[in-house]
Amino acid sequence: MGSLHAGTTSNVIPDQAVMELNLRTYTDATRQRILAAIRRAVQAECAASGSPKDPDFEIFGSFPLTVNDDATTTRVAEAFGAYFGERAGSLELQTASEDFSDIPRAGNIPYTYWRIGGTEPLAYRAAVLAGRMQEDIPANHSPMFLPVLQPTLQTGTEALVTAAMAWLGTAGRAEPIPAFHH
Repeated sequence: MGSLHAGTTSNVIPDQAVMELNLRTYTDATRQRILAAIRRAVQAECAASGSPKDPDFEIFGSFPLTVNDDATTTRVAEAFGAYFGERAGSLELQTASEDFSDIPRAGNIPYTYWRIGGTEPLAYRAAVLAGRMQEDIPANHSPMFLPVLQPTLQTGTEALVTAAMAWLGTAGRAEPIPAFHH
């Protein structure tokens, strides 16, 4: 649930309620099944509470699934492995809400989506060891999200340059990028 808006004060029964949620799935078939279940549950709740109107549903802000191209991903992952060594890794399947894939899909261009860390490394390791990633490390849609400037900016720059060099045929021959000073 992203937001719920109903009424203006505690002692007046509202004439409407607006619920907004963000639904994330791994397949379009699962998405359709969950949307149908949400529709059934909301309709049943309206009927059970004697709502004089049927609920309205509006789908907006929908993003296509981000499905990395295997060959593109392999090429960039190999370049990252050569450049970053053990700092490079793979991501588990995620249900990110991203518009990233809209542009390459429009041009039928193969793509790969990667992520860099933005948390202070000691805080990250402590959260992993304590089993408290969800509680202690704010995700990018959290109001508490604030990547540390360094090494996030340096790593992001290195990742972009390394990926570009994988496509320009110079991967593995790059000198390390000088660190930014602030």
